Amino acid sequence: MSNEHRGLSVSSGRKKSVAENAVTSVLTANEVPIYSRELTADEEVLVALGYKPEFKREFSLWTSFCVSFAVLGLLPSFAATLYYGMGYAGTPGMVWGWLIAMVFIQCVAMSMAELCSSMPTSGGLYYASAVLAPPGWGPLAAWITGWSNWLGQVTGAPSVDYALAAMVLASASINNPAYIPQNWHIFLLTTLIMLIHGCISSMPTRWIANFNSVGTSFNILALFIVIIMIPAGTNRAEQGLPRFTPSSQVWGSIYNGTDFPAGLAILMTFVAVIWTMSGYDAPFHLSEECSNANIASPRAIVLTSGVGGLFGWFLQLVVAYTVIDIPNVIDSELGQPWAAYLLQVMPQKTALAILALTMVCAFSMGQGCMVAASRVTFAYARDGCFPASRWISRVNRHTHTPVNAVWFNTFVGICVTLLIFGGTVAIGAIFSIGAVAAFVAFAIPISIRVFMVGDRFRPGPWNLGRWSIPIGTMACSFVLLMVPILCIPSVTGADLNATTMNWTALVYGGPMSYALIWWAVDARKWFKGPKVNIEHQMLGRENSVIDGTDESNDSGGSSSNSIQKEARYMDDNKATTLA
Repeated sequence: MSNEHRGLSVSSGRKKSVAENAVTSVLTANEVPIYSRELTADEEVLVALGYKPEFKREFSLWTSFCVSFAVLGLLPSFAATLYYGMGYAGTPGMVWGWLIAMVFIQCVAMSMAELCSSMPTSGGLYYASAVLAPPGWGPLAAWITGWSNWLGQVTGAPSVDYALAAMVLASASINNPAYIPQNWHIFLLTTLIMLIHGCISSMPTRWIANFNSVGTSFNILALFIVIIMIPAGTNRAEQGLPRFTPSSQVWGSIYNGTDFPAGLAILMTFVAVIWTMSGYDAPFHLSEECSNANIASPRAIVLTSGVGGLFGWFLQLVVAYTVIDIPNVIDSELGQPWAAYLLQVMPQKTALAILALTMVCAFSMGQGCMVAASRVTFAYARDGCFPASRWISRVNRHTHTPVNAVWFNTFVGICVTLLIFGGTVAIGAIFSIGAVAAFVAFAIPISIRVFMVGDRFRPGPWNLGRWSIPIGTMACSFVLLMVPILCIPSVTGADLNATTMNWTALVYGGPMSYALIWWAVDARKWFKGPKVNIEHQMLGRENSVIDGTDESNDSGGSSSNSIQKEARYMDDNKATTLA
């Protein structure tokens, strides 16, 4: 589907079978979705996937990229994960670790983009797992993928907003050493930021797209400013040091902050890259609101991963060549390595200015996380995955956005941030979910596509061709290697206790175990994967109209109102002409 077809209505006047769209659908190839009006090219693809168009398509390649780049939040994500990148293996872990990890992360992103082109729906990875899984296993594959992805998504905004609140109060403490932030201060500020993000994410799609466009432009500008300001403004020379650390030391002198061999320590630094880069799936979840979605959305995924990886590496290099004392950065009383690093290599006013830029970028990042998570929640609620799914999946009649899903996520996020009162170990657990939950959700549909699907996958207009299987194999191998490593604590023996242990396995494994028990006890009886909510008919069969499963609701105002739920009968000759 070429770019010039964007937004044009289909003028053929006939109904297309699923086989006539380059999609991999829950519907069979000889089924025809039924609708009472002419659809745009994007809408035809969506109804071929079994869903009614419910959103305005006001996202483009650029604005989809803007949301995902905002979710990526390179500058604030780097600030939040500096402890792992620098603290586990020093500067070699930052420069080598980031570079090596990005090669494989790009493989994951390209494999995901290929799935997105074939199945451009808000359900994203969850829908792909259900469709591609072997017969009989689709619901379970979708259930595991969906819950893992939702856990990563719903904790994204609260974790970013908590980090932002802590950064704001830490800056206040730097300016006024007499002020000591309390847990309830951090909680109230985090809650306020969450509520603001909820309001913004409830706005009409065009407003959200414009907000994220401005936020991403600022993110990119701030990243450039910081990358330039640090080497230009460093005061290393005033401290009697060379302006930059020699390359031999930056690339070769490993500071091993773990109890494991240096090679494993470098692999453990990958958590910083994976954490930072886990937002490139956002265009997948926004694809039902994107024009020319089966081309623009996969391009936005690959663009986000590629551009984010490149500029993230530049930031790693700048910090690696200027840091003076790694132990003092990691163990600073400020409790935030990024702030400690800036104060170590920059004048205080300049350091605070960079911190301010980081905080603005973090606000934009948190809002992007909220938008992406709300679309995921809407898609899963549309298929009945949650209690009160019917309410959560309603599309607001005024904004044409999933407002209920936004506020459901906001409520869950505020509840999660109550972990602040459990101490730093407890609240730190919400960060650990992100890397593992996202990676597991990414890997399930990709591995099914690579190793099980055979010829049941129908590639969309953006695809990897003959490189699809090799790239997908590299992506799956990387995930298989990294998930156990992400659960390893940095210390062993007598040093390992409740404070120093890696809580990832518990924080992620607990909810996922609950979801699996729920599946075994009850959900397997009623959850059948993605629900088709549009009427469709089998080619060549009389009286074979199949009703959409979605019951009408009072949300109103969506384009789905023009897609009628009525019985239609087609004789064999008429049906055959549709093939």
